[in-house]
Amino acid sequence: MRVAIVGGHGQIARLLHPLLVTAGHAPVALVRNEHYRSDLEDAGAEVRLLDIEQDEAPAFARAFDGCDAVVFAAGGGPDGNKERKRTVDLEGSLKSVEGARLAGIRRFVQVSAIDVDKPVPADSGDVWRAYVEAKRDADAALRASDLDWTIVRPGLLTDDPPTGRVALGSDVDRAPVPRADVAAVLAAVQEDASSVGHQWNLVAGDVPVRDAVAQAAAG
Repeated sequence: MRVAIVGGHGQIARLLHPLLVTAGHAPVALVRNEHYRSDLEDAGAEVRLLDIEQDEAPAFARAFDGCDAVVFAAGGGPDGNKERKRTVDLEGSLKSVEGARLAGIRRFVQVSAIDVDKPVPADSGDVWRAYVEAKRDADAALRASDLDWTIVRPGLLTDDPPTGRVALGSDVDRAPVPRADVAAVLAAVQEDASSVGHQWNLVAGDVPVRDAVAQAAAG
């Protein structure tokens, strides 16, 4: 498959590209900065330019041209800017979903965050609240779409080395998870049609990634 990755220079995306290449797929990294091109091409990704915040859904559709699937892995980042949680995490996802529909792409995998459907504690800061609400609303919109979706909701992201073992499921409790293992799950769900229509929490665990995906889908 040719897989378009929105937020193609993000930390998880950069770990995902070589995994897709190894699996025989062609990653297409969508980024707004031309300066990222050489690094991403070295990782095996085709690079296409897209400004998540400024471009509209038809531009997303053009960027997805020739692709078979979309992974939304973008995020506003820990910059303290609550407005970017809306323009990137929510609106970027909404435009990606519409762009996929316009491009005739049905497969859509979204990286979200664990427990965003739960009430936000009253003492949470404005930026955290904006982030949780953006992820929550983006997930709800994707679930309501007619796409073949999978939503992966990691716990606290770390830069620890990959373990290849995770805990994956709708009721998995909050815990850390290496970004590299998140990328491995994203690569695995691309090849497992039984993951369509599922929303899973993801943390570090004891089950090999592909087995965890199969077990979660069967459960």
